[in-house]
Amino acid sequence: QVQLVESGGGLVQDGGSLGLSCATSGSMFMITVNAMGWYRQAPGKQREWLATITSSGHTSYSDSVKGRFTISRANAKNTVFLQMNSLEPEDTAVYYCHADIEDCTGYGCYDRAAWGQGTQVTVSS
Repeated sequence: QVQLVESGGGLVQDGGSLGLSCATSGSMFMITVNAMGWYRQAPGKQREWLATITSSGHTSYSDSVKGRFTISRANAKNTVFLQMNSLEPEDTAVYYCHADIEDCTGYGCYDRAAWGQGTQVTVSS
């Protein structure tokens, strides 16, 4: 089964930068990865959508990160990146990668969502 594996979280100072990456693992036979994106969840808060990139490269961002975060992807490797600049303590959260997947490994095709395990980003003031 396809899984998403994130990397790149850590501790950074206020105003600093950090990059996250998320790659697929497992067999990709008869699997198509469509849109990929990033979410985050701070303690005591709901999971928040941050950014999405389609397979054709179209991007969209939440107002909270627009202008500071940049999403990109390497289609050949089904990998998505999130470059985070001008980080603020309010950006402290667990960051999750997400992918919309078309699974044709069975008798038909169906769409499903895949999530990474999450990576901690902490911004110190």
